[in-house]
Amino acid sequence: MSSNPETPLTHPATSDEPLDLAGIGIGPFNLSLAALAHPLSHLRTAFYDQRPAFHWHPGLLIDGATLQVPFLADLVTLADPASPWTFLNYLKTRERLFPFYFAERFHIHRAEYDAYCRWVSESLPSLHFGHQIDAVRWNPERETFEIDYTQLGADGEAEALGRTHARNLVLGIGTTPHIPVPLRPLADAPAVPVIHSADYLDHRDRLLAADHLTVIGAGQSGAEIFLDQLRARPAGREGVHWLARTPAFAPMEYSKLGLEHFTPDYTRYFHGLPERVRDTLVPTQWQLHKAIDHDTLAAIHDELYRRTLQGGWPDATLTPGVSVRTAGRVGTTKVELHLDHTQQGTRSRLTTDAVVLATGYRERRMDTLLAALDPYIRRDAAERPRIDAHHRMVLDPAVTGSLYVQNAETHTHGVGAPDLGLAAWRSATILNNLTDTTPYPLPTRTAFTTFGLPQPPAPHTRTIPNQGSTLVPRH
Repeated sequence: MSSNPETPLTHPATSDEPLDLAGIGIGPFNLSLAALAHPLSHLRTAFYDQRPAFHWHPGLLIDGATLQVPFLADLVTLADPASPWTFLNYLKTRERLFPFYFAERFHIHRAEYDAYCRWVSESLPSLHFGHQIDAVRWNPERETFEIDYTQLGADGEAEALGRTHARNLVLGIGTTPHIPVPLRPLADAPAVPVIHSADYLDHRDRLLAADHLTVIGAGQSGAEIFLDQLRARPAGREGVHWLARTPAFAPMEYSKLGLEHFTPDYTRYFHGLPERVRDTLVPTQWQLHKAIDHDTLAAIHDELYRRTLQGGWPDATLTPGVSVRTAGRVGTTKVELHLDHTQQGTRSRLTTDAVVLATGYRERRMDTLLAALDPYIRRDAAERPRIDAHHRMVLDPAVTGSLYVQNAETHTHGVGAPDLGLAAWRSATILNNLTDTTPYPLPTRTAFTTFGLPQPPAPHTRTIPNQGSTLVPRH
């Protein structure tokens, strides 16, 4: 198949024929789905995003920062390595295959992944940026989802309203930066730079100018920001403090068998567990996906050690096991953090000139977008949408279309839900289910680990002749 895009389709809103699949949100996961759907010529698809173009965590594309998954975890390879949208084909189109070959790089730079995804996004005719989705309804007469949108201009202002219909929907609306409740007062301190790590690069110079900077959060982004600030500040006058709620600045679980938690095998196992077991299990697995890459930890230690060579210790403090109880402004140029040390049972105060909140992300709420569909959505004991093994929301049978989700199912599918390495597999799973065929054959086994014990077969039954429907166990 050629890597050149086909002639763009007429905008779906101009046709009375409903789409087979409409996607809301164009992040890596829906981009993966669009790329794998592209060669399925019998499918009519369209994907919408309110942003003017694709960008992946632009505030965290720090120089030298790499992905935590291998380059094979691109948009398509693990479902279709012959696809024209592989990372290797991207390199080929840029005449960079040989440099990459000699670089012997298994984990690519984050900025390169962003550029690769943008290359794919600029080539697929089914993508529609500058489209804000306003409402989604089920139309029982047409047996389709009805999607209202606003088309935005280059300046983000509304230019036109539109509506399209789709037999099936997929939500890939991503995550949103999370600020814990005790830290929210910091957002009311406009004179003091207090920013979420998602916006780090936009404020980097201002943060470097602060005499004292505090980084809060023990994940990968917190570690990368601490390291970036440390490297850029003069020896002996670093003025950086790194706080973590976890009991240690812990390394990511990156053993080969540990990584099998990010296989389809584990996803299926997790989905089959009782809800209460799943809810207990996820928080205990934080080192699988919320800890810090070994190389980043080593680089931090190397940089700190280098600064001791001339005698003395760097003005850098790393304190794990600490939570922020409250926070607020001090005058107009500083903020004060009230800290609790969990193990010591002690309290302290920290005054600082700037704060980076590397406090992670949460699944974006869908309540407003799906308000009209709420009566149809079946929920679990915690009022979360129930999601089946094919990544579909469980809906009232009156809705004949499927509503798929991407990266909104950690509670049902486990820690692999936000992992880039499962993107292609999940997209293929959705397309196989949607088409009721197998355009993308998937492996039946993906891990050496056997998660759980084999279940005994259910008793077989048979009908005894001349006794109607009476059933007895078959021994």
